[in-house]
Parts: sequence; structure tokens; C-alpha cells
Amino acid sequence: QVQVVESGGRLVQAGGSLRLSCAVSDPTFSMYAMGWFRRAPGKEREFVAAISSGGGTTYYADSVKDRFIISRDNIKNTVSLQMNNLEPEDTALYYCARDGAPLRAPQKGWSPGDGGYWGQGTQVTVSS
Repeated sequence: QVQVVESGGRLVQAGGSLRLSCAVSDPTFSMYAMGWFRRAPGKEREFVAAISSGGGTTYYADSVKDRFIISRDNIKNTVSLQMNNLEPEDTALYYCARDGAPLRAPQKGWSPGDGGYWGQGTQVTVSS
């Protein structure tokens, strides 16, 4: 059973930085693209960033491009989201997700699909 567990969310002031981590219990972790999503209060869940299985390709939502950086460690089976210059609009529950199919190249707006695995989320609150 694949488990996805996010951590690192907390209250931070606008302009600050935060690093989210996601640990995945999956011996085949390195075969799958990974991504981050978020759901703000009263809004639909939205794509934030995705990274290919080998880490060589990344994609970002326009709203976070140049501020957020996604990375992964295929030895530790983790994926991270470095968030810089945070804005109150970044306040949301952040989810990590593993792709449902191996070796798919993520594209902008990527979704893990029906076979994907999701974590429970970690709350990020940015105060103005």
C-alpha cells in the first residue's frame, strides 16, 4: 500500500519562505512523476507544480512560477516544495500526489489520474 505523507506547513508572514516535504512509502517511487496541489478556502483544488520521475523536468502553475521550486530525492523517496516570497493568496491546504502511471512525463496542469495516490495535506497560512 502506497502512503503519501506531507509535512512542513505552518503559519508564516507574507514575504517569508517555507519548505514542504512529502514522504512516499513506495519501492518504485523513482518510476513516477510527483506533484503538489493546493486547495484554498472556498476554492477548487488547483495544480501547483510537478516533477518527472527522474527529476529532470518540472512544471509550475503561473501563479507560483519563479517563487516555488519542486525537487525530489529518489534515494530518500521524498519530494519537496520550496516556497519563497509567500503571499496571502498562497494560503491553502497543500497536497502531494504520486502519478497513477509510471514514467509519464508531466505537463502543465498535470493530474495523477485515477490510479494516483494522495496525501492528507499540510496547511500553509500566510499572514499579511
